[in-house]
Amino acid sequence: MGDVIHTLPAVALLRRAWPQATLRWLVNPEWAPLLEGNSDVDEIVPFPRRELAGLLKLPAQIRWLREMRIRCRSELVLDFQGLLRSAVVGRVCRESDGRFLGLSDAREGARFFYDCVVPVAREHAVDRYLKMVAAFGLDPSAPLIWRLPEGTRSAGFELEEPFCLLHPFARGEGKSMTPEDIEAFCKALGHPVVLAGRTDARIVPAENAVDLLNRTSIPELIWLIRRARFTVSVDSGPMHIAAALTPRLLGIHTWSDPALVGPHQPEAWIWKDRALMQVKALRQPAAKPAAAPDIAAVAAFVREQMED
Repeated sequence: MGDVIHTLPAVALLRRAWPQATLRWLVNPEWAPLLEGNSDVDEIVPFPRRELAGLLKLPAQIRWLREMRIRCRSELVLDFQGLLRSAVVGRVCRESDGRFLGLSDAREGARFFYDCVVPVAREHAVDRYLKMVAAFGLDPSAPLIWRLPEGTRSAGFELEEPFCLLHPFARGEGKSMTPEDIEAFCKALGHPVVLAGRTDARIVPAENAVDLLNRTSIPELIWLIRRARFTVSVDSGPMHIAAALTPRLLGIHTWSDPALVGPHQPEAWIWKDRALMQVKALRQPAAKPAAAPDIAAVAAFVREQMED
C-alpha cells in the first residue's frame, strides 16, 4: 500500500507533462481501490501475485507474461517497486526499441533488467520516486498531487461529532501499539476515538471509542481519514494514506525511520524514540526534539490539535 501511495505524485507529474500518453499501472488487486477514479491513470492492470506464486505455477506465469507482452507493450516502462518480479514484467512489456528505467537501489538483481538506472540516495520514498520522473527533465519541486478516491462511508457509522481516528496496528513486528497503550490513549484523549485497522488481538474499547477494527475496506478507511479531526497511526499503509490527505496526522514509529517512510508533509507530526516533533524539524539535522512524552502526554497533544 505504501509503495502505491508514495508513487502517486510522480505519476501525476508524468500525466501533467504528457497529457496525451496512455498510462498503465500494474498493481496488486488488493491495492487497486487506491487508484479508482484516478484521472492520471488510463488503465489499471491487476498483477495476480497469489495466483502466480511458486515454481509450480511456472506454466501459468509464462502464459500470463505472454498475454502482458501483447496487451501492455509500451515505449517506456518505469519500475518504481524495484523487485525481480516487477523487473521481469517490465522487460517483457517494453517495446524492442523502447526504454526501461529503474532505481539504483532496486533489489533481487532487478537493475540488470533496466536500460537506464536512475541514481538515488538514502531518502524518503516519495523523493526517490520523483527522481525517476526527474530523469526526463520534469520538475520534482512542483506542488505534489496525491489523487486518492473520496472513499465511502462505513456501514452503520453514525458518529457526527469531531473524532480522532486511531490506527494502532501494523504487520511489522514491534510496530503496533499495545492494548494498554490504546486504552490509555483513549481515556486520556477524552474526545471520541474511532479504532480502525486489522488485528488478531483482543481489544476492549474504552467508553469513548468506536470499534471498527477488522471492519473497514480501503474506501471506507479513506472516508474516515478525510473526516477525522486528527489521525494517529503507527507506521503502516493507512498512515501513508493519511499523510497523502492531511497534515493533521501523528505517525508513531518504533524501529522504522520516519525520514525514509514517515509522513512526507512538513506540517505533519511524528513520535519516534519517545520524542515528538514535526516532519519539517526532522529534516533539519541540528533539530532538537521536544521532551520525551508518555502516551498520556501524546494524547494531551492530540487533544490540543483537535481543539485548535
